[in-house]
Amino acid sequence: MIFCNPFTLRQRGIMGMNQRNIDYIGRYNPRKLYKQVDDKLITKQLALTAKIDTPDLISVIKEQHEVAEVNARVRGQSGFCIKPAQGSGGKGILVITKVDNGRYFKPSGEEVSHSEMARHCSNILAGLFSLGGKNDVAVIEALIKFDPVFEGYSFEGVPDIRLIIFKGFPVMGMLRLSTAASDGKANLHQGAVGVGVDIATGQAIRAVQHDLPVQRHPDTDKDLLQMQVPHWERLLHLASGCYEMSGLGYLGTDMVLDSEQGPLLLELNARPGLAIQIANNQGLLPRLQKIEALGEQSFSVEQRIELAKEWFGGNSASI
Repeated sequence: MIFCNPFTLRQRGIMGMNQRNIDYIGRYNPRKLYKQVDDKLITKQLALTAKIDTPDLISVIKEQHEVAEVNARVRGQSGFCIKPAQGSGGKGILVITKVDNGRYFKPSGEEVSHSEMARHCSNILAGLFSLGGKNDVAVIEALIKFDPVFEGYSFEGVPDIRLIIFKGFPVMGMLRLSTAASDGKANLHQGAVGVGVDIATGQAIRAVQHDLPVQRHPDTDKDLLQMQVPHWERLLHLASGCYEMSGLGYLGTDMVLDSEQGPLLLELNARPGLAIQIANNQGLLPRLQKIEALGEQSFSVEQRIELAKEWFGGNSASI
């Protein structure tokens, strides 16, 4: 899709940042609930209460004097992830995929020393990676076991699935695949690949990197359009259920597939980005407006999913 001018954008139903902020985030996301999703530790606690599966929590480092204990706290783990509870955009996430006799290695094979890991935790506590530079805590989670179904579709990192949920309806989906350019992180701004998926089936429909169409993974040469996300029905239920869990009307859900535990919720986002429209070659507005037209009717998770499949599946032939 080539964005020629504002008229073309309106024709395609493309939503811009100002409209997203005012008409959807501002209107449907109560400010008092932001902390529940901005703080990954609180999100995890809410998910556990709601019986929504998330990666296992290993430890939390809250005070500076605890930084010296980080090596002891991860002892016995074959891999783990250290992230700021209030981080955003993938910043401050340290992924260790291999532990060998007390030595730690990133997905790229680069070694991380004990002092570097401790310094990373200190930086997290100081708010270096958090929203607004606020003091933070370091959350240590179990490493997600890469589902082999994605073999070759991601480079040195675990793919994640982003779904936009509006009033409990899954309206648009995207798979985010790490690349060498993104340093093993599934962040589109850092060079990861975004793959738009059919909301009804999880089948890939389009792939982009740096907002430009691609068909093959830049590092593995895998044909991205042959991909079909497994456990799609379960992923839709997991994401849709986050509406009741969070109380937010417009949110992004980030999920992963673990080879042993299946779909897991990574985090929620009260201000999900708009690049998902480029990955899907479709605008969000017609889908959001269709749901708004329903008024205040109440639907179960199952009903919302079936309606979303009917309305937005098959590359959105009905909008």
